[in-house]
Amino acid sequence: MRQEYRDTRIERSVGLLKFSIFSVTVGVVSGFGAVVFRALIAFFHNLFFLGTISAEYDANLHTPDSPWGALVILAPVVGALIVTALVETFAPEARGHGVPEVMDAVYYRKGVIRPVVALIKSLASALCIGCGGSVGREGPIVQIGSSFGSTMGQLFAMSPRQRIVLVAAGAGGGIAATFNTPIGGVLFAVELILHEISVKTLVPVVITTAIATYVGQLFFGVHPSFVIPALEKPYFHLANPWLLASYGGLGVFVGLASTAFIRVLYGLEDFFEERLGKNHYVRNAGGMLIFGIVIYLLKVASGHYYIEGVGYAVVQDVLTGKIPAFSFLVVLCLLKLFATSLTLASGGSGGIFSPSLFMGATAGGAYGSLLVFLIPGLGIDPAAFAVAGMAGMVGGTTGAALTAIVMIFEMTLDYSVILPMTITVALSYGVRKLLFKESIYTLKPVRRGYVVPDTLQADLLHAKRARDLMDTHIGTIGLSETGHIARYVSNSEISHLIVQEDDKIIGALPRESVENRQEETAFNLKEKILKDFVVANETDTLFNVIEKLHRNNKASLAIVVSDKKKTDSRRVAGVITRDHLTRILEEYEELFSGRDDSI
Repeated sequence: MRQEYRDTRIERSVGLLKFSIFSVTVGVVSGFGAVVFRALIAFFHNLFFLGTISAEYDANLHTPDSPWGALVILAPVVGALIVTALVETFAPEARGHGVPEVMDAVYYRKGVIRPVVALIKSLASALCIGCGGSVGREGPIVQIGSSFGSTMGQLFAMSPRQRIVLVAAGAGGGIAATFNTPIGGVLFAVELILHEISVKTLVPVVITTAIATYVGQLFFGVHPSFVIPALEKPYFHLANPWLLASYGGLGVFVGLASTAFIRVLYGLEDFFEERLGKNHYVRNAGGMLIFGIVIYLLKVASGHYYIEGVGYAVVQDVLTGKIPAFSFLVVLCLLKLFATSLTLASGGSGGIFSPSLFMGATAGGAYGSLLVFLIPGLGIDPAAFAVAGMAGMVGGTTGAALTAIVMIFEMTLDYSVILPMTITVALSYGVRKLLFKESIYTLKPVRRGYVVPDTLQADLLHAKRARDLMDTHIGTIGLSETGHIARYVSNSEISHLIVQEDDKIIGALPRESVENRQEETAFNLKEKILKDFVVANETDTLFNVIEKLHRNNKASLAIVVSDKKKTDSRRVAGVITRDHLTRILEEYEELFSGRDDSI
C-alpha cells in the first residue's frame, strides 16, 4: 500500500531571486552529476571487462577483447549481485529505468524523492552499464538530477509546485548534460515530467538545462554525439514524393517495433516476478548470466560484443555504413530488444533511451538497405533512415515525440533530416498508440494502479474568474432579524442569505436550512449560520478560490465580494460552493476528455 507523504514543514513559495539561485545550483550539480556518472561507468567497465583501472572510455568505440576470455560471461553476473545488494539495502526505487519513479514523485508525492536515491542510482546504474548491462544512462541521470532538485526543495522550505519544478529541472539538466542536448533536455522535462507549463515553470528548467549543458561541454566537448559523413551534404529533396512516402513506411515499421519493445520488457518482468519474484539475487544473477552467455557467443561469432552497454559504437557503425547487411542489422535489433528487456526485467538499473537509439538505428538501417535493394534508383541512403529510425523508436517507445525529434537533431546536427524524422516519429507514435495505449514510462505506474496524465491542457481553473462561476441569487439579512425568513426564501430564487452584523459579514445561511420552516428566532438562526467561509474577490481566478478553500478546509463556500478590501454585505456579489467547483471540473472534462475523438 502506498505510504502517503505528509509534509510537516511550512510550505510557502520562495522569491524569484532565491529560486533562480536554486535553479542554477541544480544545473551545476546535474552537469557534474553527469560527468561523475559517466566516469563511474568508465571505471567499472574497464575494471570488469578489461581488468584495468581507468576512467577513460569512449562509448562510440567497440569494447576490446576481454583478457578474461570466456569468463567475461561472469562480469554481468558479478555486477548484478552488487547492484541487487545496493538496491535492496538502501533504495528499492533505484531499480529499473528511473523515469517512472520520477513521474510517481511528481504526481503522487509532491515532488519528494529520497536524497539517498541519487547516490544509489549512480552506483547501481554505473555498475550495471559498466559490467555490460544492455541499458542506457539517461534514466539514471534523470533520477540523479531529479533527486537533487527534490532534495533542494526539501532542505529549503518551499511550495510543492516549486519543488516539482526543481525535480523537472534536474531531470532536464541531466539529459542535457549527458547528451549535449540543451533544447532536448527542456522538452524532455516539458513532455514527461512537468505538471504544468508557464513562465514560472519553464524559465527555471531552461536555466538549469543551460547551466548543465555548459558544465557537460567543459568535460565532454561541444561536438555532437554522432558523426554522419554520408549526410554532410543535403540528401533529401521534396521533388521526390516516393522518398517522402518511404519514411511513412519506416514510421509504421518502427511503431510496431516500439510496441514490441514495451510488451517484451513488461512480459519478461512478469515472467521473472512469477518465477523468481521473492529472490531478487537469483532473479538478477540468473538473467545476467543468460545475457553474459549471449554477448560472449556474439563476440565469438561476429568479432564484437555489440549489444553490451549503451551501444553507441553500433549506432555509429550503422550511421557510417560499416554494417550494411540487412540480415545482420535485423539480428542486432532483435538481440538488443531482448537484451535490454532481460537486463531490466531481471532487476538491472538503467535507462531505455540509448537502447531505443540502438534499435531505431538498426531497424532504420535495415529498412533503408532493403529499399536500396528493392528500388535502387530512388537515391536512398540507409544512414538517413537510421537517423529517422532512432527518432521514431524513441518517440514511439517513450511517447515524447517532440523530444525525440529535437534530441536526435541535436545529437547529429543534421538539419536536412528534420522532415523525414517528423514523418517517422508521427507515424511511429500513432501506430504504437493505436496498438498499445501506454508508453514504456507510463505503463509501470499504471500497472501499480495509478494514473499518469499523458496530455498538456489549458487549465480552466486559471482561465475563469470567480465572477464567471459564482451564484448571484443571494440576499442579505441582519443577525437580529427574526421575521418571515422561511416565507422570504420560499417565494424567491435566493440560494443563500448572507448574514451580517454591524455591516460586517459573519456567515451564510443556505436556502435549505430555512426553507419550508416556521419563523425562526434569532437564537435558532444563529445556530444555522455557516461561519466557516472564505472571502474571494470577483476577479480572483477559480484556482485562487480553490487555494483559499484548501487553506481553510473547514470552509464550505466562498463569499465573493466586489472589493476584497471591503467585507460589508453591501458589496457581496455572490457565493461559490464546493458543488460549483465540481461543475467547472465537469466542464473541464467535457472539453478535454477526448471521449468523442477518433484520436
